[in-house]
Amino acid sequence: MSQAPISNALGIVHPISLSHGRNAEVWDATGKRYIDFVGGIGVLNLGHCHPQIVEAVREQAGKLTHSAFNAVPHEGYRRLMEALARFVPVSYPLSGMLTNSGAEAAENALKVVRAATGRTAVIAFDGGFHGRTLATLNLNGKVAPYKQKVGVLPGPVYHLPYPSADNGVSREQAMAAMERLFSVEIDRAEVACFIVEPVQGEGGFQALDAAFAQDLRRFCDAHGILLIIDEIQSGFGRSGQRFAFSRLGIEPDLLLLGKSMAGGLPLAAVVGRRELMDALPKGGLGGTYSGNPIACAAALATLEAMSDANLATWGELQESTILARYHSWQQAPWAAAIGRLSGVGAMRGIELRSAEGGPGSERLASLLGNAREQGLLLMPSGKYRHIIRLLAPLTTERELLDEGFDIFERCLAQLA
Repeated sequence: MSQAPISNALGIVHPISLSHGRNAEVWDATGKRYIDFVGGIGVLNLGHCHPQIVEAVREQAGKLTHSAFNAVPHEGYRRLMEALARFVPVSYPLSGMLTNSGAEAAENALKVVRAATGRTAVIAFDGGFHGRTLATLNLNGKVAPYKQKVGVLPGPVYHLPYPSADNGVSREQAMAAMERLFSVEIDRAEVACFIVEPVQGEGGFQALDAAFAQDLRRFCDAHGILLIIDEIQSGFGRSGQRFAFSRLGIEPDLLLLGKSMAGGLPLAAVVGRRELMDALPKGGLGGTYSGNPIACAAALATLEAMSDANLATWGELQESTILARYHSWQQAPWAAAIGRLSGVGAMRGIELRSAEGGPGSERLASLLGNAREQGLLLMPSGKYRHIIRLLAPLTTERELLDEGFDIFERCLAQLA
């Protein structure tokens, strides 16, 4: 068979080809079944082919497949923005725009903060991930492979340590680094915004220190700096709540949304304070496909399914299952192969350790293949690609969760 005309620059975690899926189960082209703990890298919080979303897509496809909102508006865009304004738990009137991807949402947020503040500098965090477009690359707190061979990136962007109980960086260390930044690198009056994930995704499901988040919010308020919170991966129930920023006791000025927003269809958004979202001139925001009617219909069905009661029930089941399994593994003969359990709620990472006690990158690579052979798909993350991030659909049935973790446990035992 000839090689498909696909760039080799695309990295593939699992060299299989999927045919179809249902909730937390997928089947490849040969008919082999897998339990999916990857969830489209956080896109499928409601699982594959959720009936409510499928029906909404079918109905919309028979009415209107596309209209560019900034040329001829359509009702789906308006209805979704109204639904998001009710769904996002902030105390101020919300405004925003729809985009095609999380990276596009981040790019537009950068435009908004420049217009609103008249400043250009951005401060991001080590281990963060905000996209693969040229401007968002510079926000990412990791070089390989994202920043390699692409030359000078748009800026200016500065990075600070990300304080979390999951990585050992304290609030005090992060505040000291911030103080150094403003005494050595840049005047705070030139900083337009901070951008931060409340729980890092690519960085290994590390949860932001709440006290630091509150310090950061106060600092931004005192110096006219805007705070962008990136909930592209942590949002829409992944943490057990609608959004993870609620756990921190703060509100964002701008909020980035995406991934599980539309049940698998490409849709994202940047939302926030109206006066900020109105800072650019008319026509300064927009996009041909942004807020496609079919994607909007899928997102409306998604929000309808994500009641607080459902999110709490799903999150509690996953969290309790993960915690129980992890604590039992700590008593196993091979316990030294696993390190910290990171994250919050159902957004958890399991660190693998080498025989010498360092990051278990090779063990994780072996685990991915072994688990796949036994019918479980897993996703790596972390600075050294040594943390398994668990992204099973929130709607995964208890029996499937147990079956998946049984396979995971067997693979861990085989590693050691």
